[in-house]
Amino acid sequence: MPIRTLIRRRFTIWRPLATVVAVLMTAAFLTPAAAQAAGHPGRSVRESRPVYSYAHALRESVWVDTGLDGDGDGKPDRVAADIVRPAEPAQQGRKVPVIMDASPYYSCCGRGNENQRKTYDAQGHVVQMPLFYDNYFVPRGYAFVGVDLAGTNRSDGCVDVGGRSDIRSAKAVIDWLNGRATAYTSRTGTQTVKATWTNGRTGMIGKSWDATIANGVAATGVQGLKTIVPISGISSWYDYYFAQGAPLYDGGPADLAGYVESDAAKPHCAAVQKKLTDGSPRSGDWTPLWTERDYVKDAAKVRASVFLVHGMQDLNVRTKHFGQWWDALAKHGVERKIWLSQTGHVDPFDYRRGAWVDTLHRWFDHELLGYDNGIDREPMADIERHPDQWVTSRVWPPQATRGTVLHPAPGTRAGVGTLGLRPATGTETFTDDPKLSETDWAAHLTTSTPEKSGFLTGPLTHDLRLSGSSTVTVTATPTTTSAHLSAVLVDLGPDTIRDYADAAEGITTLTDRTCWGASTAGDSACFKETKAKTAKVDYTVFSRGWADLGHYASLAKGVPLTPGKAYTLTLSLAATDHVVPKGHRLALIIAGTDKDLIDPPSTTPALTLSLSGTTARLPLVGGASAFTRATSGGPAAGAVAGGLDGVRVPRAARHIPA
Repeated sequence: MPIRTLIRRRFTIWRPLATVVAVLMTAAFLTPAAAQAAGHPGRSVRESRPVYSYAHALRESVWVDTGLDGDGDGKPDRVAADIVRPAEPAQQGRKVPVIMDASPYYSCCGRGNENQRKTYDAQGHVVQMPLFYDNYFVPRGYAFVGVDLAGTNRSDGCVDVGGRSDIRSAKAVIDWLNGRATAYTSRTGTQTVKATWTNGRTGMIGKSWDATIANGVAATGVQGLKTIVPISGISSWYDYYFAQGAPLYDGGPADLAGYVESDAAKPHCAAVQKKLTDGSPRSGDWTPLWTERDYVKDAAKVRASVFLVHGMQDLNVRTKHFGQWWDALAKHGVERKIWLSQTGHVDPFDYRRGAWVDTLHRWFDHELLGYDNGIDREPMADIERHPDQWVTSRVWPPQATRGTVLHPAPGTRAGVGTLGLRPATGTETFTDDPKLSETDWAAHLTTSTPEKSGFLTGPLTHDLRLSGSSTVTVTATPTTTSAHLSAVLVDLGPDTIRDYADAAEGITTLTDRTCWGASTAGDSACFKETKAKTAKVDYTVFSRGWADLGHYASLAKGVPLTPGKAYTLTLSLAATDHVVPKGHRLALIIAGTDKDLIDPPSTTPALTLSLSGTTARLPLVGGASAFTRATSGGPAAGAVAGGLDGVRVPRAARHIPA
């Protein structure tokens, strides 16, 4: 399932043609700021306005020299950058900032909920640019640049899936926009062209692979990149394919490269694909290939601000990616903002369209035009608590958040224990069953089943909020030479949530369209509306993590286990922001293979947990005192009749990050 991209803004009512012409004639002699001030005497300038003609925007293509020769043809690779920019500033000698989306999907797969692709006229100039960015922002005084990653669409080179060539594809364009690289008017010609029309201030945006490129380019520290807006982006490619040694997806980077590479690139890229295959063994071992594609390690180099967006139930680009990236950026003082939805791998244009486009507009105005519009003083986080119901946090995670250690303890029945602040002793044993998943485990949390161990609080007497990333440390003794572990956090109680396991991952696409900017005959600004697709559940799995026990000592090399020997390993769980409400119970499940989310080990072990060596460190708002308050007076966990209903996770693996 490619990493689709989706975005939009409130419906724009366009004036009659004569009025539009008059406005544009006046605007031709004004800067965007002056045009606003003229329309609102006495009001401070806060917002760029659609005063430029989209119909007469300049459309051009350039090919930027990356300095690499990925396809081995003896010539530096050139990447194609298609540009749409307002004509009026160029005529007046004024320079404009750039919004850029660098993508491998412009020809192979399409972008957005409607799978739009770039289209071109007979002269090779772009006619349709996918998504609403150009329609909306070009009339407001921005240029939009759509970059074909190396090896895709009209670019030279080969796809290397987040490696040097991928990142250099976009970085080289930013260098060109700032006068530091060479571009040509054609793919093979010698006529150069300079970006005299821009001030070089660039903001990168995109979803999934496109967002990943934005993260990677920001991690180079390139000058001129002022902000990035990564939507469901990867922060470390190892964590896309593996979870601490446990394989997540079939295939590997070479398969993904072959999926998006252009027909022209394929004959020349066999050597690159072989390097991808050789460098990413399915053993789960960390190799130099993964080091090159780990952007988190370079967070200290980031100069750009970051407006991060992610679905908290994204099982394609899982939320570990945003959690570790966010924490690393925070450590180095990067300006940040975040939106967290209940969806899966979905663009905010398709679950909160009007608010999204308004917020994005203000963000780019602030970061690229320098307008003091107050967005930097607003709450840092927007969080979807229920479908279409949003709350904010002044900072994220909240300042009162504390890593709080909880201890599993035995209960009155095997596999159904308790979860509290006091250390415990004893053991629990379960047998890996690769046919079962987290939803099977959660549906039988309060009954003894052989494939999992569950630990529950009593019904809460107050709401309990978790905000950030959790870890679960497990001490386990296997009966075989290999074992995989899963740790899952569950909110046990009835709720209505977005149906993230549905094919559309929490939205329903409607037939009505709304328009977000100006249109031409070849590029409509009108997109299909959506609404939330919901499901009624008895439980919600809200965070999970997986690991290969054979990588307990190091990710660098997994080892065979010694049956009967105890091993200790700490699993990193996906970041989230979730409230377990009063009356519900918080549960931790520890089990083996999570069907369809990780692959099974080579053997089928039984594992015995040492509860004295097993803990969960959870990011509780209010810390231990909040946990004590929420669990005071609740009765012990008890059995319920039959199984519980929750969202059933489909075979979510085998995605591509689109």
